[in-house]
Amino acid sequence: MFATEPLRIVAVSAGLSSPSSTRLLAERLAGAARERLLAEQDRTVEVRVIDLRDLAVDIANHLVTGFPPGALDVAIKEVTQADGLIAVSPVFTASYSGLFKSFFDLIDHTALTGKPVVIAATGGTARHSLVLEHAMRPLFAYLRATVVPTSVYAASEDWGSSGDDYTDGLPSRIRRAGGELAAMVAGGRAASGAPKARGLDDEIVPFAQQLADLRTKG
Repeated sequence: MFATEPLRIVAVSAGLSSPSSTRLLAERLAGAARERLLAEQDRTVEVRVIDLRDLAVDIANHLVTGFPPGALDVAIKEVTQADGLIAVSPVFTASYSGLFKSFFDLIDHTALTGKPVVIAATGGTARHSLVLEHAMRPLFAYLRATVVPTSVYAASEDWGSSGDDYTDGLPSRIRRAGGELAAMVAGGRAASGAPKARGLDDEIVPFAQQLADLRTKG
């Protein structure tokens, strides 16, 4: 990437309502990452928020036909070419939404390799916050992305809360997650040439070679 090119932060929101707390959380996270990046380096930063509700019909058509309509094709390219990604879903039936899953089903499983990602979710109650670790983090691990340590869950009561002596409020968690994403992006973790994360397939050949060497040696 040339130094004159802007850094690109893309936030994907699977919120269905308008206005949407899911969209709002995506915007706040993108804003926090952009603010930190601008403060720490001299490149411009572009932010794009993708509303999956506007692409729902295109996503369904692509799943059936295998061909993405124009707007969906652009959205997929923006996600895969972003320097940093923010993925936010409302909680449905103790997991991410079907629309969220359907969109990321269309992403090639190697296209996000090494890409820094913030995962976040919204819901009516804090009881569903484990969706981040039990559902969303494994999804992006499968996609070989690099998920930042801080994930953000926003229950209805979190909006406007500053937290207490024991718990960070939502604004603090947003700033921390955005800062972690910015640090990874600024450090070049999202370069298109990032090394692929090693997985089980990468271990099979060396292990097989070791077995063959042992047999040769008797």
